[in-house]
Amino acid sequence: MEDTELAYYERILIQFFGVAFITIVAGIIFAPETFWDGWLRPLIWDPIVKDASVSGDAGYSLGNTAIYIIVMIAAVIMFQALFRKWQLPCDDKMVWALIAWVILAPVMRVLEDADFFSDGTDVLFISPLIHLHLAAWLILAGIIGHFGQKNILNFIAMLLLAYLLFTGLLLQPNWNQHEMGTTWAMAGCMLGALTVVSVIRYTASWHHISRSLLALASGLIVMGLGHWAQLASTPWAQESGLLPKDNAVIWPVLVVVGIPIIISVIVWRYGQDDLAKLRKTGFEPGIIPDGLTLKEWESEDRTKHPVEIHTKRAILATPLVAGMLFGQLCDGLATMVGIDWFGYSEKHPVSDSVIQFGDKLDLLGEGAWLFFIVKAAMVSLIVYLFAEMRIERNQRHLRVLIVLAVMIVGMAPGLRDIGRLILGV
Repeated sequence: MEDTELAYYERILIQFFGVAFITIVAGIIFAPETFWDGWLRPLIWDPIVKDASVSGDAGYSLGNTAIYIIVMIAAVIMFQALFRKWQLPCDDKMVWALIAWVILAPVMRVLEDADFFSDGTDVLFISPLIHLHLAAWLILAGIIGHFGQKNILNFIAMLLLAYLLFTGLLLQPNWNQHEMGTTWAMAGCMLGALTVVSVIRYTASWHHISRSLLALASGLIVMGLGHWAQLASTPWAQESGLLPKDNAVIWPVLVVVGIPIIISVIVWRYGQDDLAKLRKTGFEPGIIPDGLTLKEWESEDRTKHPVEIHTKRAILATPLVAGMLFGQLCDGLATMVGIDWFGYSEKHPVSDSVIQFGDKLDLLGEGAWLFFIVKAAMVSLIVYLFAEMRIERNQRHLRVLIVLAVMIVGMAPGLRDIGRLILGV
């Protein structure tokens, strides 16, 4: 099958979800009592509004968790098909660009946790809306990359316009509603704009879409961190009337961020030589040669082929593995530190059940230590599967989007947790 050709199951899935979307929209319009009041509102919308309210941190239910998982799996399958058809890049550089967008989500989410956003805007930064909302800006960045590639000045101008729209519409209007200074926030905005330009300058060899995605996300991350610094410098009262807690910062950051970085670097270095050797032969980790199906590849002894010789270690030196490994370890450690040492709680029912079981064992702290062990075991299994997995060329986008999904449920909540702990919100 050609890279741009959709498989039968992909066409069916895209059509099915297209019909489902139209049905839901029509149901909300013509039968709101059933579709909205009886289903979507109590299951999806009310928890989002509650999470954005004064009470905050509305828990997930098994029902909406199941829906989110199903939608995420379907989205991975559909978008990988569309990305392949549109021939979007799926190399290491694209993975780094997508990682930047995963990091952006918790940077913005922590500001919502700090009650920075006004009513109405705040729901855009609550899961799962935050991921849909940022996906729209990601798509805009991709469109800018596509149309701006021929003229570098137009390219930069359009990206800066998108950056200013995000900042001007969603961040700056909230400055006046808090008793806060603006020095750090303004500095973050200016440094963010410079970051956009700098990234474009130093990524001339990148594909224009990956380049555009990385530039806009990086600029917004810097801008968001400037607002973090403003909260730390001039704390404003939360909607509950409480000021941010004065938490310890250094040792939690060293544990939650430092340990995953050290482990990821060690794993990365372990696979560096094999990755270099494999790429010298013209192959990529886990991707079988063009013209062969996976069945044909496995029908013969390929143990002496470069893909089989080097993939198991080479895959470890890719952002695919680095992003998953760092993200899952960060999430596990952030949850353990936040719950066992700083009195935070877990709102995901499945995760909470693991923590409650660990608490019953009465071995180490409140039970979140078991959650970390489960996370570490899970990511180790995923890395092992990736090292053993062989895919055809037209499945590369699927592999990238699977990794993106794993990072969204690992790296994003992990960084959010440590951000909340740092700022005491």
